[in-house]
Formats: sequence, structure tokens, C-alpha cells
Amino acid sequence: MFGAGGGTSSYEEVRERADLIVLWGSNAREAHPIFFHHLLKAVNRGAKLMVVDPRRTTSAQWADLWLGLDVGTDIALANTVGREIIHAGLVNQEFVARATSGFDAYRASVEPWTLEEGERVTGVPAEAIREVAHAYANAAHPQLCWTLGITEHHNGVDNVFALINLSLLCGHVGRYGAGLQPLRGQNNVQGGGDMGALPNKLPGFQDVENDELRGRFEAAWGARVPARSGWHLSEMFDGMERGELTALYVIGENPAQSEADQQRAEGLLTGLDHLVVQDIFLTKTAELADVVLPASASWAEAEGTVTSSERRVQRVRKALDAPGEARDDIEIVYAIGKRLGVNLGSARAEDVWNELRSLSPMHAGMSYARLEEKGGIQWPCWSEDHDGEQFLHARLWDDVVEDRAPFTPVLDDPPVDTLDADFPLRLTTGRRLESYNTGVQTGGFSSPLHVGGEALRVSPEDGALYGLVDGGRVRVSSRRGAVEAPVAFDRTLRPGLAFMSLHFPDLVATNTLTIDATDPKSGTAEFKATAIRVEPIGG
Repeated sequence: MFGAGGGTSSYEEVRERADLIVLWGSNAREAHPIFFHHLLKAVNRGAKLMVVDPRRTTSAQWADLWLGLDVGTDIALANTVGREIIHAGLVNQEFVARATSGFDAYRASVEPWTLEEGERVTGVPAEAIREVAHAYANAAHPQLCWTLGITEHHNGVDNVFALINLSLLCGHVGRYGAGLQPLRGQNNVQGGGDMGALPNKLPGFQDVENDELRGRFEAAWGARVPARSGWHLSEMFDGMERGELTALYVIGENPAQSEADQQRAEGLLTGLDHLVVQDIFLTKTAELADVVLPASASWAEAEGTVTSSERRVQRVRKALDAPGEARDDIEIVYAIGKRLGVNLGSARAEDVWNELRSLSPMHAGMSYARLEEKGGIQWPCWSEDHDGEQFLHARLWDDVVEDRAPFTPVLDDPPVDTLDADFPLRLTTGRRLESYNTGVQTGGFSSPLHVGGEALRVSPEDGALYGLVDGGRVRVSSRRGAVEAPVAFDRTLRPGLAFMSLHFPDLVATNTLTIDATDPKSGTAEFKATAIRVEPIGG
């Protein structure tokens, strides 16, 4: 909606200026602890914290207000908040008139969402919805933050649109202290996107279908660049199913265990003509591969840069030599290029970075020397006499805004995996502080942080309803498969809601249960909303 895939604000603004922080679908205490450290400094300074999440997470335990909405009703809640802001006369009329487009259509789309209707659909009390709406609209410097609880749905992009609409209503973007923070799920996810690891973008978020932009890369690379968007990961698996994709090269990813509907994913990977995996560990995906390329991709064994959720590019310096025959990722890629008769130039990290700077205007001013001197720079950084932009979209406050930010009306769309008598419980998945993704990096050693692997967490009320014993074992079934797991009673869960992580797939293959219904705009699967039933095993 703003033309750039990055958070609009900095951590400093959260820490030093924000007077309200809304965590929507984000358990930042466990999933983004560095960011939460800055957030807590704001709370200790007097900022208010409001958390919107189906679970009363460890983040919500710090909150002034927790809105425990039903899974998959984020758009309904956001639209209700938007209508209340409009009807209470809290819209920033001057900002909307000068800097946005499409307000009338948005206003019409949220009109049915009265406080009472919002309560009926979301399960959140009408007065709590009203409190959030008034607090957000009246705050001087609010930060609206979200993560996978918003995006891992079949309509995740629309969920994000719904939240950005609220910031446009109130003019809470483009100013120091007020902004939008999409917290990234893994280290350097932001940097990967910045570098063009997206099916529709060249480095620097430049549109691959734009002839002029694509021509600059073709001239620099001496090669043709396809004039069309490629496939995202979910489309790749669909292509495997149709027989249109028969070979896959996987670098630093474990889709055999991280993809929704894990049995389908593993079956399709097994059926490929050729599978190559480049990784620092022998993942489950690597075990299926025809060829494994051992990489030294750990942060301690390579030179380069990483980019954080606040768009800050920082240097990474090699501390250790790679073990055995492992090689730097870029050396492997360049060696393959050489075998194919292509000279990719210098594999030295700084040379690669300088090539990027020559082609991506938003990185142009970030020489290694300047990154060293400043300890990191936030993009965009247009030249070597520019210090980078701490916050984005200040143009929206110009006297005349030519490129307006559009309101995007979105409709409530419930989860694909519906609840019924056979599958009456809603399973949602997420991350835990002590572990990481599919457990490849954090599961192979003993640590006091590890708490015995995975368990199905349910409310004590559901435990009694289904005849479960706290600490016993259960069979958990969905429409795609079943797993066995220990059960743990969790008083932070409301009746009807269950929770598991995906950190221990060798013990409990959680993604055997999850549905691979994907958002057609982003390709993200609906990990957050699975219909399940539970049955006790044994006595």
C-alpha cells in the first residue's frame, strides 16, 4: 500500500517516543525477544500496551488490555475498530483528504460492523473494541505491530490491509514515533526480500515486470531476466503436483517439515526427479535429497550483511573457518555457475555488496566503510552523504501528495478448515522462546531452556470435556492426518482453543495436521487455523 516491503519505523521510536503499542497477532515476548526488549522500555516509560491474540500469551501478560478474539476474525475486528473511529468523529480528516485515496469505499465497507456485530463475530466484548479504537485514534505516537498471527492465514494479505487502513484513518504513519511494524519471523527475512529473494521482485523491491528496471539488471549481468513473476513456494508444490516442476534446489530451508500438510509436502519432494539441498545441517529435506551440498552458512562462518525488521543493514564478520569440506554459500553458487559456463564475477562478499549498491538505489549509500562507521544504516540510503531514513513515508505529510496511499476495503473471510461435530477444537500454532522453527538449529543439544519437547496445550475445561489427563497422551486428528502427543493443561487458553508449536517435528509432526489452504496473494498457508479432535490414549 506504501510501495515498500519494510516496517515504517525504528526500534528507537518504539523505545523513546511511542505512547501506545498494539501487538496484533504477535507474541513478541517469545518470537521477537529483541524487539520486545525495546517495547518493555517503552512500557516502563509509561506507554500503554494492547495485545490482540486468541491466546493470553506471555506478551499479553504485560498488557494493559488483552483482546482474545476468535481465530480468523482479525478483519472483522479491524473493520469494527475502523467503523468506531469513523462514527466517533476521530478520523484525521486533513490527512485522509490530502494523503489517501478510496476513503468513501472503505467507509461503506465497514459500515455494517457495529460494535455489537463485531462482538458477535469475534468474541471480543464491544466495550473492549471501543476502548482500542479510541485509544489508537487518540494516541499521539502509536505503533501498530503484527507478525505471523496476522499473515499465516488464507487471507493474510487482506488482514494486513485491514490494519494499514486503521493507520491511514488516523494519520499514524510517516511521523517520528507513529508507524507500522511488520515483525519478521526469522533472522534476515527482511534482508532476503531486499536482495530479491521474491518471485516478483528484483533486488531493492524493483518490479521484475518493469521493462526499464529489468533492463538495468540485464545490462549489468549480460543475461536475459524473465519478464514475468516466478512461483512462490506454495505454487512450487502445486507445480510438483501437476508434474510441471520436476527439480528443486533448496538453500537453507526445510520444507519437508515446515510446510503445511506435511505428508503431502514430503510425498511431492520424494517424487521429484532431482532434489538438491544446500545446508549446514542434514535436515529432513536433505535426507530426501539426491545431492547435498554442505554449506558454512552460520553467521559465525561467513562475511556479509543482515537486515533487521527496522530495515537496519549491519555487517557480519567471519569468526570461524568452515569445518571439513563445507564452503560458503556464495562460493557454492559461483562454482555451479562456473560449471554451467557462467562467470558470476567475484565471490568476495564486499564485491557482491557493491554490485547490489550499483543496481538497488535504496542501498546505494551503504558502503562497507559506512556500515562499519555507523554500526548499521536503515534503508533507503540514497547516497554516501545520506544517513538513511529512520522512518518512512514522510512524503504523506507534504502540502501536495501526488502518490497517495490507498485505502483497501477487505471482507471478513472465516478459516477454510471449519469446525464441526467431528473436529470441534481449533488448533493454532506458533513459536516458543526456547526453540526455533523446525528445531534443526535448537533441537540437537541439551539446554535448561528446553522443556521436554512438544505438547498439545488445551484449557482445563476442554481437558475435562474430552476426558483428558494433564500429562497424559492423546491422539490429535485433523482432516489431513493424525499425531500422538502429550497433553498439557494451559489456563491461558480459552475453551475451544488448542496450541502447539512446530519446533519438534521428529517428536510431534504438528504440520501433519495443518491445512495448506494458501493466500493467493502471498502464498502463505493457513497455519493458524486447523480444525482438530482429541482422544485420550490409554487409561
